[in-house]
Amino acid sequence: MDRSPRMLVVLAVVTALALLYFVNRDPRVGELNAQLEAAPELADYPYRFRVLELADGIAVMSTPRSAEVPVSRFLHAAFPRLRNLPVTDPAMMQAQQQLAERQGRAAALVREHPDVSDVRWELDRRWLQSHGVQLP
Repeated sequence: MDRSPRMLVVLAVVTALALLYFVNRDPRVGELNAQLEAAPELADYPYRFRVLELADGIAVMSTPRSAEVPVSRFLHAAFPRLRNLPVTDPAMMQAQQQLAERQGRAAALVREHPDVSDVRWELDRRWLQSHGVQLP
């Protein structure tokens, strides 16, 4: 059987799904992400906090840390100079504080939007895996 018709059907389905994704995408998410990108206090940080979705006043944001992944794994990936330091080292403690401050600032910026009442965090598995962090 000729594969051309099958390929056309597959291409049409993929195109339709992509179009559906972009048409149904909430423009407020793009607006919030543009605001995060423009924030000078977040610009020099190696991790980019992003809004993944906005529904019923809850902004779901990406984060590189959670209870299931020790913060040291993120810090070692984001800051190579910290790779051989124990968690108790002052530089690691400072990096943890900086992460908390940046994440808090990102959440505060998003909460300023009139349609956002709260933020829920979702672990950014893709970023962690792409930076060599082993996940459970």
